[in-house]
Amino acid sequence: MSFGLDNLPYGVFSRPGEPRRVGVRVGDQVLDLAAALGGDVYAAPSLNPLLALGRAAWQETRARAREAAATGDHLIPLAEVTLHLPIEVADYVDFYASFEHASNLGRMFRPDDEPLKPNWRHLPVGYHGRAGTVVVSGTPIRRPCGQRPSFGPSQRLDIEAEVGFVVGVPTRLGERAGAFDDHVFGVTLVNDWSARDIQAWEYVPLGPFLGKSFATSMSAWITPLDALEGARVEGRSQEPEPPAYLRRQAPWGLDLTLHVELNGETVSTPSFRDMYWTPDQMLAHLTVNGASLRTGDLFASGTVSSVGQSGSLIELTWNGAYPIKLPGETRTFLEDGDTVTITAWTSHGLSLGEVSGKVLPAT
Repeated sequence: MSFGLDNLPYGVFSRPGEPRRVGVRVGDQVLDLAAALGGDVYAAPSLNPLLALGRAAWQETRARAREAAATGDHLIPLAEVTLHLPIEVADYVDFYASFEHASNLGRMFRPDDEPLKPNWRHLPVGYHGRAGTVVVSGTPIRRPCGQRPSFGPSQRLDIEAEVGFVVGVPTRLGERAGAFDDHVFGVTLVNDWSARDIQAWEYVPLGPFLGKSFATSMSAWITPLDALEGARVEGRSQEPEPPAYLRRQAPWGLDLTLHVELNGETVSTPSFRDMYWTPDQMLAHLTVNGASLRTGDLFASGTVSSVGQSGSLIELTWNGAYPIKLPGETRTFLEDGDTVTITAWTSHGLSLGEVSGKVLPAT
């Protein structure tokens, strides 16, 4: 069921000597939509032309893809294709939406103060990342260099297990986004790699910069919102009640469990349903000032952490104080050669694929 006809996530693939084109995953195969359905939108080298068509076209494509997949025609084994970044990323925004993650970092770095800053319960805190360094799963990640405060390779390279949301329908400058599912095409997995030592030195007073901008990995597959209908849940209760523009109009919490693996060993299984801010609220906040959406925008949840399960090494090791035990070794932060793989599943057995990356030495 994980990649059956109830799922059908979208991606972009190619075979040797052939151009990139759009496909959907069916088990361990990919359905060639250009061959199965015809049309330039499916022969494009990214999903952006399809994303721009809007919800009615997305639903029509999904219905036609399900019919085509059921015939067994135009299916290509995954082993015969190369998977590519599925979208041309227009803008990238990273939020900070987990109560547990924000509280853990607050206790860690401000032990004598309240864990959360006063604004945290009033709005989804976020920052603008670097779209040009978003890479597809499987792309090796070079250890970044920077000031920490002495200059050199990061000694505290970390992960952030996140859930990402891909925008299809844009907005004009000066207008706010409408209903979440009128704009957002689907859901993907994200690892927003973090150099904690570089970030700690530079982030005051303006926030993340070089400690975050060197690489963000995303899955090769984007699961359409319609496939996740059965995973939708009410969002976590919020106190105080947020402003009117942030009040939820529909249940857009998602019942997902993430699995974080380090060198093949599961180190954490945080729950996305426990996130304080839901993706519809993130989208509303992103555009409330009139900032425009573009087709191919990617916004992510920030680290997914829940009670007893964390989506970052800085939490799992409490900033290095309690190393993770692996077979024959331990880790506080990532070492060269380490591979991190993040997967996610719904409670009814759908997979969101994976996002994976191997750490290469600094240059």
